Amino acid sequence: MEFAFSTNAFKKFSLKDTIYTLSEIGYEGVEILCDIPHAYPKTLTNTDINEIKQLLSKLGISISNLNAFTLFAIGDTHHPSWIESDPELRKMRIGHTLDCIKLASKLGVSNISTEPGGPIIDHRLSKNELLKVFENGISEILDSAENENVTVLVEPEPGLLIENSQQFIRFIKNFDSKYIGLNFDVGHFFCVGEDPSQVIYTLSDYVRHVHLEDIAADRTHQHLMLGEGAIEIKSVLKSLKDIGYDGFITIELYPYQEYPTYAAKQAMEFIKSLDCL
Repeated sequence: MEFAFSTNAFKKFSLKDTIYTLSEIGYEGVEILCDIPHAYPKTLTNTDINEIKQLLSKLGISISNLNAFTLFAIGDTHHPSWIESDPELRKMRIGHTLDCIKLASKLGVSNISTEPGGPIIDHRLSKNELLKVFENGISEILDSAENENVTVLVEPEPGLLIENSQQFIRFIKNFDSKYIGLNFDVGHFFCVGEDPSQVIYTLSDYVRHVHLEDIAADRTHQHLMLGEGAIEIKSVLKSLKDIGYDGFITIELYPYQEYPTYAAKQAMEFIKSLDCL
């Protein structure tokens, strides 16, 4: 396993400066935000892409994942989502995901992550009907994912259409494609009452990338510094080793945008204290 840090904590810094900082701290990878201000595909030029690749090569740091979840360039954290009542808004989410798949291919990244449908705001449709809308949207991008050899990872989240492990399993069984998988967010599963160190075994066939943060004992969905919450992080990492996971674990601490360098350093010190590197 290798450790990365997400640039969504560094939204007040340029992408290049962020990559330099994370490399200096000792991270082997960086998850790049496919949104403003870092790598929104519609405003990223080929020159920008080549400069990112050259910088990564120079520093010897890899991209762990492209985060295609938020869309502040045209909306917010969750909107436009896959399940908007307005089909034009759904098309925007599909289009953004297709752009991110192409960007991943250009950058040599094997996976992108996306939201699990989105917030349920259209109460005219049942949850099963909304799931079908989401499935149809994912089906529209799978040919592109296969052509570009990029896996699209759905990330269950509290309060959204797919929140827990069983909902995710029911969803993914509707697809016969290796180009859709799971972005396993440790804190999200803890928030919905699951033990992430145990549910990892249940979801082992689908885990392609991992987000790591801590969460308070009351399971409020607020990302905390590693070691400041109630998650048994060492146990989670042991479970990942048990299932043979050898990919990136990306630490995601976006609430700490006022002091992201400190957060990244503290996270690295915590990981080192567990002898996991």
